Amino acid sequence: MLSVHLGIPTMATRVFVDGQEGTTGLRIHEYLAQRSDVEVLRAAPELRKDADERARLLNAADVAFLCLPDAAAREAVRLVTNPSTCLIDASTAHRTANDWVYGLPELSADQRARIRASKRIANPGCHATGFILLVRPLVDAGLLSSTAPVSATSITGYSGGGKKMIAQYEAGGDPRLDSPRPYGLSLAHKHLPEMRVQSRLETAPLFMPIVGNFLKGLSVAVPLHRSELKRGTTAEQIQSVLAARYDGERFVRVMPFNDATVDDGYFDVQACNDSNRVELFVFANEAQVLLMCRLDNLGKGASGAAVQSMNVHLGLDEGTGLV
Repeated sequence: MLSVHLGIPTMATRVFVDGQEGTTGLRIHEYLAQRSDVEVLRAAPELRKDADERARLLNAADVAFLCLPDAAAREAVRLVTNPSTCLIDASTAHRTANDWVYGLPELSADQRARIRASKRIANPGCHATGFILLVRPLVDAGLLSSTAPVSATSITGYSGGGKKMIAQYEAGGDPRLDSPRPYGLSLAHKHLPEMRVQSRLETAPLFMPIVGNFLKGLSVAVPLHRSELKRGTTAEQIQSVLAARYDGERFVRVMPFNDATVDDGYFDVQACNDSNRVELFVFANEAQVLLMCRLDNLGKGASGAAVQSMNVHLGLDEGTGLV
């Protein structure tokens, strides 16, 4: 199968999604179905879990997405013997591994070059993406100490829980699901390691995620007392640091300070749905600062981010197939 890149006919990129029937895998297939520059390799339904067939497809692919539980993702890595196969792992298995590159192009000035050069890319978690985009620039700029005791709250749609949770909510009839449900009460949420490492914090944040009765959309909130910040730091300075850090970024938009466009004083968690867009906000009074981020947990929080990293790795326009 041929495609055209910069006017020159080329072979299409062969892509395999291991875990093609999961929420993230299905959404990646939706993105790829609109493109003529990729050839999607598929396992027959009865062979989706067959190790030999998975190994064959993994090694035949130029890019393979691992949309699997952690243990299965590690097994999939062991099946790959082709040094040309690039793996993009959507599980938590490799997000802090030294020999894997974190798949967040906006993380730092050299992150795109690292993604381009690597054959092992760890896709970020949805909650972690929002937290890191808010916090990392402040640590890098010296406005927030790496030793600061940071906390965060995140609310997400129920699609973040996968097919089982989606079915549970959409079946209806359970009044417990009508109200928001905090979870992660063991304080050991699976995104915490990457939130700490990729934000350059010495201590993991105190993090409370919440699932709500809506399909998709996610918002992370990071509250800060001004006493936690470098002496003399203003909220306007924080907004300026974020705006400078993400200046020119296609998918990250820093909103005006104390943004007056917020709907009647309420924050719309779903405003970035069906896009790969992230919006960052800074709200403040004299003593406190509230950082907020919103994104689509299935888009920039999962499948969209994976496709963006694939585009970067292949040297394509990173917005190809994304909105």
